[in-house]
Amino acid sequence: MNSSAQAQLDAAVLQDGDAATGWLERLFSRLFLGLVYPQIWEDPVVDMEALEISAEDNLVCIASGSCNLMSYLTAGPASVTAVDLSPAHVALGKLKLTAAQALPDYAAFYQFFGRADLASNAVLYERYIQPKLDPGARAFWQGRQLINRRITLFQKGLYKYGLLGRFLGAVHLVARLGRVNFAPLLAARSLQEQQAFFDQKISPLFDMWLVRRLAGFRAALFGLGIPPAQYDKLAADGGGDVLPVLRERVRKLMCDTPIRDNYFAWQAFARGYDPAPDGSLPPYLQQRNFQALRDYADRGRIVNRSLTDQLAQEPDSSKQGYILLDAQDWMNDSQLNALWQQITRTATPGAKVIFRIGGADDILPGRVSPDILGRWAYDAEVSKRGSKQDRSAIYGGFHLYRFQG
Repeated sequence: MNSSAQAQLDAAVLQDGDAATGWLERLFSRLFLGLVYPQIWEDPVVDMEALEISAEDNLVCIASGSCNLMSYLTAGPASVTAVDLSPAHVALGKLKLTAAQALPDYAAFYQFFGRADLASNAVLYERYIQPKLDPGARAFWQGRQLINRRITLFQKGLYKYGLLGRFLGAVHLVARLGRVNFAPLLAARSLQEQQAFFDQKISPLFDMWLVRRLAGFRAALFGLGIPPAQYDKLAADGGGDVLPVLRERVRKLMCDTPIRDNYFAWQAFARGYDPAPDGSLPPYLQQRNFQALRDYADRGRIVNRSLTDQLAQEPDSSKQGYILLDAQDWMNDSQLNALWQQITRTATPGAKVIFRIGGADDILPGRVSPDILGRWAYDAEVSKRGSKQDRSAIYGGFHLYRFQG
């Protein structure tokens, strides 16, 4: 499985660049064989508002941590097909889909994925999930990583692991070196308090020699799932320096949304979800959505394949929604055109494509053939609103296109 997955990842990541860039791209590709995102870092609430999901919609998305796949299912679409090049992400998505149907109630489901740090999760897995889990996913989670089985991550704190979890751990270490305690931020009761915390405690960290030095390495953001090509786009937005871009993204994450309403901020600064009864959670983890998730979970599936390859197997005019995350930032012009050719072939009139990019400006005009892109209309209003409302604050822009037929 790994050799096939590695070949797919290499095809997606490796570009025609210099030797140093090629070495970094190969390293990044290999890191994606393992778990990168325990939680996805695109806001599914923004996605669902833009997509206006109906019972007739057949959606295709990139899975990542599968919070999006699971959240879309709560809206009751006809189907959601998720793809991912990382075998670990595929196994995580299958675990979530199975758990939604197999666990006895919401309390067990929340304990397993909302807490993901209790010893009793081993019992939930062995009694309810394991017997119904896809054989490939079962082999992954029961396989060993160093000493322990991978499934023990749900006993130790899933969100502290994976490439992203370890990156956030390193961020907390740097914060401690700068004598920063995030507790006052998590207890803030106004945007003004959050802004003051950023100005007084966080902004000065970006002037630390260590931070400036680390930010200059293109591999420094691998933990955020940012390959060299995307790093270069971020740096270009900062006039060649990625640090001002990172400073603004962190400011937005900390200051633009009330902390009690932003589970992305809790993941970044508490490395878990807000434990309060009314704490912010992804849609799929909210109690009010659990029955819908259970009812519609069998409409979701996840496969270890590129989006372009998956769409090549789908019938003409069969899809109503496409969620590309930030995958296009990884692509060269040939890959972009191949993807959009398949999107256009499989789209029904009125179908929507949503995506995010590391930079601020839409990357498609001038790169995707006018014969293809000319059949799509860009929705500037929804794109601007989505960019502003996305609570994760990681990306420079959210974009939506509608198929004109």
